[in-house]
Amino acid sequence: MNGIRFTKWFAIYALLISVVVSSCQKDESVKDMETTKPVTAADSTALGIINTPGNFLAGKGVLKITIEDSTYTFDAGTDSIAFINVHNSDNKYFGITAINKAHTMSFGISSEGLASASINSKVAGSQFLFTVDEKKPLLQYTLTKFVGKDDSGKITIDKYNKDNMIAKGTFFTFLAKDDKENSPFYRVEGSFELQLK
Repeated sequence: MNGIRFTKWFAIYALLISVVVSSCQKDESVKDMETTKPVTAADSTALGIINTPGNFLAGKGVLKITIEDSTYTFDAGTDSIAFINVHNSDNKYFGITAINKAHTMSFGISSEGLASASINSKVAGSQFLFTVDEKKPLLQYTLTKFVGKDDSGKITIDKYNKDNMIAKGTFFTFLAKDDKENSPFYRVEGSFELQLK
């Protein structure tokens, strides 16, 4: 059980690290491109997840997430949204990560297996973090283990890696604000339509 949980958290951690690296590449006002290149190369070599086949930084498109009657939107024109594939030994995961330009909101969702068109795959991990205000600086929603063994949600991909389209689809999952058995959890629904340019 702990091994499975570690693998899920490793996948989400790897997805979020890759989008942070990608967002630093995209946000030219934070660092000069020349100073970013050596760090990015070292990070991508160590993580093995940035410049490998099947990993894409969206140049156009949106990711929408609805939770607790609020909808949040990441726009690839200004924010960093990545669709990535992670290979950890024999385990394979794919997922979407996003961080807004202001670095006040990030989201990640992953599934076991390989990404492809016309699939409906079980959610393996998910996390949604954002800054609320100065009094409560961080709100964190994570995948809850208390909804039931087979009820973690689904990621549906309608289109994948064809022409200019990276991926298009929908997802739903269940996230909670903490990891206690009686904590309320919320159904999260979302959609994505990500293009290269």
